[in-house]
Amino acid sequence: MSQKLHIKVGDTVKVITGESNGQEGKVLSIDKKSMRATVEGVNIVKKHQKPSAQDPQGGIVEKEAGVHVSNLMIVVKGEASRIGRKKDKNGKSVRYSKKTGEEIK
Repeated sequence: MSQKLHIKVGDTVKVITGESNGQEGKVLSIDKKSMRATVEGVNIVKKHQKPSAQDPQGGIVEKEAGVHVSNLMIVVKGEASRIGRKKDKNGKSVRYSKKTGEEIK
């Protein structure tokens, strides 16, 4: 059983520590096993690509690497916020911003 995370694919997040500190971007993918998320435009690494049929030239490619989810905070209305969970009127668990109190879709 995997742990529920405070971020989801498509959320806008801010990096709060590390080399990419202060950068914001959209979550592209999440690896629950290693607890890492790939964020658009954050933690760019250079990868040496061998020539292939799709890329006959090969060379050095820049791509996003994973960032640990503990180093990410969700951005609500332009500011980073912690999130909480509460039940809505239908009894379904929803995320909400602890800073503003509003629900996160």
